[in-house]
Amino acid sequence: MARHNFPLNMVEAFLVTARHLNLTHAAKELCLTQGAVSRKIAALEAWFGFTLFERHARGLYLTPQGSALLPDLQNAFAKLCDVAQRACHKPSVIRLKAPTCAMRWLVPKIIQLEHRAPELQVALTTTVEHGVNFKNEPYDAAIIFGPHGKAGSLLFEEILTPVICPSLLPERGLSDEVLGRLTFLHPTRDRTDWSLWLANYPAAKPVMTKNQHFDTMDLAISAAIQGFGIAIADETLVAEDLRTGRLVRPFAHSVKTGASYRLRVRDENGNTPGLQAFCESLLTLS
Repeated sequence: MARHNFPLNMVEAFLVTARHLNLTHAAKELCLTQGAVSRKIAALEAWFGFTLFERHARGLYLTPQGSALLPDLQNAFAKLCDVAQRACHKPSVIRLKAPTCAMRWLVPKIIQLEHRAPELQVALTTTVEHGVNFKNEPYDAAIIFGPHGKAGSLLFEEILTPVICPSLLPERGLSDEVLGRLTFLHPTRDRTDWSLWLANYPAAKPVMTKNQHFDTMDLAISAAIQGFGIAIADETLVAEDLRTGRLVRPFAHSVKTGASYRLRVRDENGNTPGLQAFCESLLTLS
């Protein structure tokens, strides 16, 4: 017979009945009447040209032909169900808002997450804003930055340290005189971060004669990598740059600002499996 005439919709009735060897139980599982199950099996037997079950007073028994056919049909039907399941599976899309200053830390984490859980997709929106208002914004989660608070899960604290391109660092280290001649790269339009670090500087405070101000810390770090001057940066955000030698720390001293990066989640979405997996991964990825 032609392949397209194969009664594929009858196969499940045969498989379920073969498992139970009872029409009542098979009909209950398939949500059909016993008569409907019997008709499906009869149609499949007619197509094959041999009987699949022997009817006895105590129930059903597979015929030799039915027993021989059963394993192959079970495997084929399982593969078909698997293909259908994978085809209809939709990836979880996490709408994430994050400040641009966190990109140096966040992007490698998203890359790791895509390798670990390819079914998760992150739709990233970057902004110079440091907060989120879930009532008015369509995000599932957000990375926020600011003074320590209880909202969200802690990602890391802000700890500031100066960083500089290796080509600008003298072999004997950075003296106070040389430091004063460098361009100070500021991650904000004021001098707050540098002033906070210099307040705990053990030597004489250098005069910041030459200054460049940026809108984000990421821009200030990028300028430092290119040799523009010396930047004040968060230790976590420049960790990879320090590891690869793009930047060096001329001083061991660092200072906590009292601010931190935290992960917040929209309350009504907090229990979705995709969002839970994303949050757990972001908090545990190294």
